[in-house]
Amino acid sequence: MQKSDEEVALIEAWKSDHLRLPAGAEFIRPEQTDAELFTLFSGWAFRYKELIDGRRQILNFALPGDLIGLQSSMFGKSLYGAVALTDIELCLLPRRKLGNLFERYPELGYEVTWLGARSESLVDENLLSAGRRGAAERIAALVAGLYKRAETLGLVEDGALELPLTQQHIADALGLSLVHTNKTLARLRAQKLFSISEGRLVVHNLRGVSRFAQHFEDDLAPRPMI
Repeated sequence: MQKSDEEVALIEAWKSDHLRLPAGAEFIRPEQTDAELFTLFSGWAFRYKELIDGRRQILNFALPGDLIGLQSSMFGKSLYGAVALTDIELCLLPRRKLGNLFERYPELGYEVTWLGARSESLVDENLLSAGRRGAAERIAALVAGLYKRAETLGLVEDGALELPLTQQHIADALGLSLVHTNKTLARLRAQKLFSISEGRLVVHNLRGVSRFAQHFEDDLAPRPMI
């Protein structure tokens, strides 16, 4: 989405830092009261919630251009954590300036709202999977959704996507046990719709994967980039 010189200058002035973090770094903690707002410049991250006994639910996976931390900016504290899945780069957007952005530049404020709503829609899709899809359908829906999002961003090359998810990440995102995830992935590989090997996802039949999972939503483009 094309921006005016004034909007580009404002965004650059709004950003207070450009951070580089290693895989595994937590940049938003649950209950954190001073968490900032970020856009993911490069790499993969995820948001999560965790029970007292350590059981973790991954809420959604973030890809470049996604907004992370809007909730804490609005509610005064973060109700989730956010972790770097790979080495990442983050643009830090101080939340104290958010109100001024909405007041002076409503079009950019709308784009922030759009990105926040998009993040919510991804969690809605995960809830549909956890509530109504079977294990194989859940994994297929996750694969289809991530592949479509990555394709829109130009991250798919020759039909392959560098996929940093472990089976534990998949299990935590879909509410499955690790054993069940392993067995279900093996069954799906036998159907030859897609394959995951050595950190690479190759989708052989995207239409077939989408039909199997009943995942018919394409990624939304053009999308705001802040």
